[in-house]
Amino acid sequence: MHTIEHWIAGGAAASTSASAPRTAPVYDPATGREQARVLLAETADVDAAVSAAATAYDSWRDSSLSQRMRVMFAFRELLARHEDELARLVSAQHGKVVSDARGEIVRGREVVEYACGIADALKGGYSDQYSRGVDVLSFREPLGVCAGITPFNFPAMVPLWMHPIAIATGNTFVLKPSERDPSASNLIAQLYADAGLPDGVFNVVHGDRTAVDAILDHPGISAVSFVGSTPVATYVHERATAAGKRVQALGGAKNHAVVLPDADLDYASDQLVAAAYGSAGERCMAISVAVAVGDAAEPLVEVLRRKARAVRVGPGDDPASEMGPLVTRAAQERVEGAVAAAAAQGATVVVDGRDLKVAGHEEGFFTGPTLLDHVTAAMDAYRTEIFGPVLAVVRVDTLDEAIALINANPYGNGTALFTGDGAAARRFQRGVHVGMVGINVPVPVPMAAYSFGGWKDSLIGDSPVHGPEGVRFYTRPKVVTTRWPAGGNPAARGAAFAFPTAN
Repeated sequence: MHTIEHWIAGGAAASTSASAPRTAPVYDPATGREQARVLLAETADVDAAVSAAATAYDSWRDSSLSQRMRVMFAFRELLARHEDELARLVSAQHGKVVSDARGEIVRGREVVEYACGIADALKGGYSDQYSRGVDVLSFREPLGVCAGITPFNFPAMVPLWMHPIAIATGNTFVLKPSERDPSASNLIAQLYADAGLPDGVFNVVHGDRTAVDAILDHPGISAVSFVGSTPVATYVHERATAAGKRVQALGGAKNHAVVLPDADLDYASDQLVAAAYGSAGERCMAISVAVAVGDAAEPLVEVLRRKARAVRVGPGDDPASEMGPLVTRAAQERVEGAVAAAAAQGATVVVDGRDLKVAGHEEGFFTGPTLLDHVTAAMDAYRTEIFGPVLAVVRVDTLDEAIALINANPYGNGTALFTGDGAAARRFQRGVHVGMVGINVPVPVPMAAYSFGGWKDSLIGDSPVHGPEGVRFYTRPKVVTTRWPAGGNPAARGAAFAFPTAN
């Protein structure tokens, strides 16, 4: 069986372990069968990747902005050329439908396009004659070796939100992708090499907690970017900051979509179904709670019932499929257990996706779209991040109650409002304590020129990813104050014991 190796110093790399290397299975979620093995890195493998990145950093940090942008332009073209291949690889290991996988690659490529203009983002400042004969300038320098620890649900896009910005700003990078769907990262490493990126600037180590802890503790790594669940984000932030690293740590979500009585229900329900069940709900920006306000509740539930039942579920490589399987059997069992718990706690199971069988793929990890009604804030189905194709309907009487519900939730990643009322929309977007807000847009993932990040338990620390915040994260400012005492200013030669001031 094929074994997926690391990528270190410009090529595939086997484990450095003297004994038999550890591996983990990689499944085809549509069939339930094991399709490959992936190496699980030991501390020595992480050391080798960091060493390669540190060696490459010595020259890459001094590369010109023109060189870095040329690499990014070439990399962008290769991503576009290999889009279908990459999408099919993501679909085969994650389970999402190919069109969905293609969408994540496009959104990742947009960050590469932003990195193609990194010269503008790295412009410094300059003040002539700030004091007599004194000029002040500022610029930003790279940090060194940076690392990314990324989740299974977007094996191409989330890493592409990190490493293009890090590399374009002059850093080198070590990526630890999810071991559940690792192959996309190796293909991207090959595309970087084909684009002319020097060996060692981008490295990939596959693994489990052993690799994660080695990254968090490694003295040669200056910064760590992470996306995953809130408990793990908290762990990453605490351990890495204790080791003196700069940390981006994005956690979980419980995203609400509020539907007002004046909303276009046909439009809103289409958007909710796609946002709740796309990618089998395995998105940190998936809508998992529909907040029905007042008279919107009954008609909304009825139209959601009809449209949820119409979602075509099947293998990701079938063009007719709108939703694929969950990523693992354990994920399927966890989601279906959450539905059972919701029913036991008093929720109404309007559409039940448990025990779905797809013809010809009976052993696949499929759970169908599920719709719950009469969910309350006290139920586990509301309080926990199910991370599956489950949409819970919560009923409230007013917009203010909806805003209060959202603000009381510990997560603050994304939210949306469906309405035709501009005043209500303005009150909502100013009133919710959430980092990313959509008005008649269910999945308000910011474009690449803006930064992605939630509030509250959805972001541990204060560093969002990509866009201007990403540039700031992967660089640090330096300010230079200059005086040339020779010439026609005799006073410039003087020195005072008092603290210097401008004159």
